[in-house]
Amino acid sequence: MDIDNKQVKIVQMFDDIASTYDRANRVLSMGIDVSWRKKACDIAFDKLGQKEIKMIVDVACGTGDMISFWQKRSCKKGIDIKRILGVDPSSQMLNIAKKKFKGFDFIKAGADDIPLPNECADIVSISYGIRNVLKRKEAFKEFARIVKKGGFVVILEFTKESKNGFLQKIKRFYLNKILPFVGGCISKNYEAYKYLPSSIDGFLTSSMLQEELLDVGFETCYAKSFSMNISTLVIAKKC
Repeated sequence: MDIDNKQVKIVQMFDDIASTYDRANRVLSMGIDVSWRKKACDIAFDKLGQKEIKMIVDVACGTGDMISFWQKRSCKKGIDIKRILGVDPSSQMLNIAKKKFKGFDFIKAGADDIPLPNECADIVSISYGIRNVLKRKEAFKEFARIVKKGGFVVILEFTKESKNGFLQKIKRFYLNKILPFVGGCISKNYEAYKYLPSSIDGFLTSSMLQEELLDVGFETCYAKSFSMNISTLVIAKKC
């Protein structure tokens, strides 16, 4: 199967689990992802250092989780965001996002082909979605194209481990055994949640991810893993 057909299959999988996606995420992360998302927004706002932001683009926005955090954290910090735009290739995910967040704009598009003008965004974010983008390097080039000079890309992701210690064994047990079972029970789609651990195993380490960003002009200014290295946050500035 070629890369385009594989990407279509992944999008179809997310269409299938869209109705249970939010509930499964909260259960599987035990709500810890909330703190990860808050931290990503807060650090990005502090790095950008602006009280008025023209646009934030959230790529692979799914049902809009990260968009809601950008809005809430900006209000808390007294930051005025003129526009928050969600981009996702899944129609079903976007349908739910539009119902949840009526005041935001959404575009159906892939991360590697975003229909926006050059240097229009102050921040581009993608949360737990970049490992599902098969044309990742093309996507990073698109991020670099639409982000203003001095703007930021914010990535939250499950990255692959470069070490093989005790904590990594616990993480693999959770991802390979518990997550597929619980996610499958909630969504009734066991194959979708079997895909998650395999997608992490086939993804990058944090340092590899940062190198790919540097190749397209983003210099990492913050990188940290949370909760037994389950989740990694990378924030990089467009040079």
